Amino acid sequence: MVGEELTNTIGETAGSFIGDPSILIIGIVLIIAAIIIFTVIKKIIVNSIAGLVVFGIAHFVFGVSLPFIPTLIITAVFGLAGIGAMLVLRFLGIL
Repeated sequence: MVGEELTNTIGETAGSFIGDPSILIIGIVLIIAAIIIFTVIKKIIVNSIAGLVVFGIAHFVFGVSLPFIPTLIITAVFGLAGIGAMLVLRFLGIL
């Protein structure tokens, strides 16, 4: 009894969306937004990983002495630009 009423209510609600173009537009906008967000996030993640790899090479292979935790955080956030800035600051004697 309760299940039938719930099923009817859900069916009526779903039926009211059929043929409504605003639902289609909202769906398409959400799909496009998801694609853009994933593309941007993918580029950010690749940049951060590349920066961390360069930081690891600079720190462990070449022995560049940078403050570890601040450089790690800056490199994780800003990627290659972050490690580049930290190396320039080290070269100038600021770090």
